Amino acid sequence: MVEQFVGTWKMVASDNFDEYMKAIGVGFATRQVGNRTKPNLIVTADGATVCLKSQSTFKTTEIKFKLDEPFDETTADDRKTTTVVTLENGKLKCTMGDVVAVRTYVKE
Repeated sequence: MVEQFVGTWKMVASDNFDEYMKAIGVGFATRQVGNRTKPNLIVTADGATVCLKSQSTFKTTEIKFKLDEPFDETTADDRKTTTVVTLENGKLKCTMGDVVAVRTYVKE
């Protein structure tokens, strides 16, 4: 199901990310860094478990999850959240709260 996403991806656009970070309580200084960071995303899969590794000069983070199942996540700024990743219209959608941010990646 996620095999089409396996590989390395480069971020090319980030829409509404500052509003998203404000809504989930990220402070001003961290938002400034987050808005300027363009992480690469490395996607791997082991059976039904997906691993997303986000690499940037600011920080490298990694989450492992199964599609459509809530999981506990520690964000790049060390907040604890419950996150759900779904596959919708051929895109991975990460939900954590009510505000939507769209980050667009192209496969390298």
